[in-house]
This record gives sequence, structure tokens and C-alpha cells, in this order.
Amino acid sequence: MSDVRISREGHVGIAEICRPPDNYFDMTLVHEIADAFEAFDADAAIRAVVLASEGRNFCAGANLANPARDTVGQRGGPHLYRQAVRLFRSLKPVVAAVQGAAVGGGLGLALVADFRVATPGSRFSANFNRLGFHPGFGLSVTLPRLVGQQQAALMFYTGRRLNGSEAKTIGLIDVLVPQAELRSAAIALASEIAQSAPIAVMSTRATLRRGLADAIAAATDHELAEQERHFETEDYKEGVKAMAERRPPVFAGR
Repeated sequence: MSDVRISREGHVGIAEICRPPDNYFDMTLVHEIADAFEAFDADAAIRAVVLASEGRNFCAGANLANPARDTVGQRGGPHLYRQAVRLFRSLKPVVAAVQGAAVGGGLGLALVADFRVATPGSRFSANFNRLGFHPGFGLSVTLPRLVGQQQAALMFYTGRRLNGSEAKTIGLIDVLVPQAELRSAAIALASEIAQSAPIAVMSTRATLRRGLADAIAAATDHELAEQERHFETEDYKEGVKAMAERRPPVFAGR
């Protein structure tokens, strides 16, 4: 794996994204993370997983200013969201260590995890509508499931950015620690989970997440269809241009 570093600490497997500083994703990266999760699932010595990343940001989503050819893909064929579904089919609990930004699809990646550890300076945004297109990466399922329909709608419609403390208040993250303690706190939480009986933990997790991966598969098909439609609009082009120019977008509704 070229962009995901694998290590372990006791019964905890660590998958670290190595595309600093922003850790933009594409289909290749998500495929590698899914491969890492499946390898941990096959290793009886691993009982919990930490998803972390190098650099300034956990994951700033897709690089819309300079997109890779395989950033999303197309319906009816291989696309990034099919790899995302693989992440949701993993068997063992995942703790995400979120520094800096978890934005757009990067927020979707953070919500693959069972738990999130973040810092006061962490930033969370479902900024899709502010860029002119439909949310993706299964967030139409995972975000309301985590924070409730009202808070999810507020995040989607406004694209507002939440800091770590605000995210903790609405239940978007579980543990808030200083930046210097982020990695150790995520590993400590995963290690605490690993002290429980592994068969029982996986069984309980499967019960709590029953139907989630299938719901994500259906949702991402719909999300991708809407996104493909929106990618052809003037609003999308304006949203991306405004982001690159660091100014508020001026949408025309077409």
C-alpha cells in the first residue's frame, strides 16, 4: 500500500492515511483503506482499529480544484462509493483520530468509524450544498443517524463549519482532547474496547449496525446519481470556482 501505512499496538490495528497535508481521497485511497480494514478483520489478534492520518488535516475530501480521474466514477461501473461500502462492511470497531479538517467526503470517511476522537481545533463540515451538489459518501444515512435529522439538515443546507467543541455538543464526536494527545487518546479508546471479549464485541456491533452497509449501498447509488446531475449545472461550476477564489459563491439556480 502506497498511501496507507499499517501498524499495530497490542490488539489495536492502525491504518494511517499518508497523503499530507490535506489527505485528499480518490478511489485508489479508499480502496487501500478498505483493504487494510479487511486485513485487520482477518487477523484474530486485532480486536479494534484506529483510522488516523498524517499532516494538517484528517481528510479534506476530494480535491475538486484538481480532481483525479477516479475521484467518483460512474453509475453502473466502478466508483469510489462502492469502495466506501466495503468500509461499512468491516467487522471490527473503528476509532477515527480527527485532526484539522474532516470536510465533505472527509466527513463521510470519519463517520465510517464507530467513534471519533478530535481536538478543539478540528473542523467538521458537510459543505456539499455550498459547492453546488448533493452530499455523498453515505452521509445522507450516517449523519442523521448520528446527530439527528434536524442537526444533519442544518449542516447540509448551510455547509457551516463546526469546531471540535461544537461537534462534541451535538454528538458528532465522542472524545475531545488537546492536539498533542489525539493519537494516544484514540489508541487508548481502541485498547479499552479490545479488553472486552472480541467475539461478543463483534456480535454486538453487528447487531447495532444491522442493515447499515446495505443502506449505505442504496444511499450512495442515489447520491451519485444526484451528484452526476448537479455536476452539469452552472451552480456547481460557480461553487468550485468560488472555493478556489476563497469568496462566497453567487448561485443562479441553474
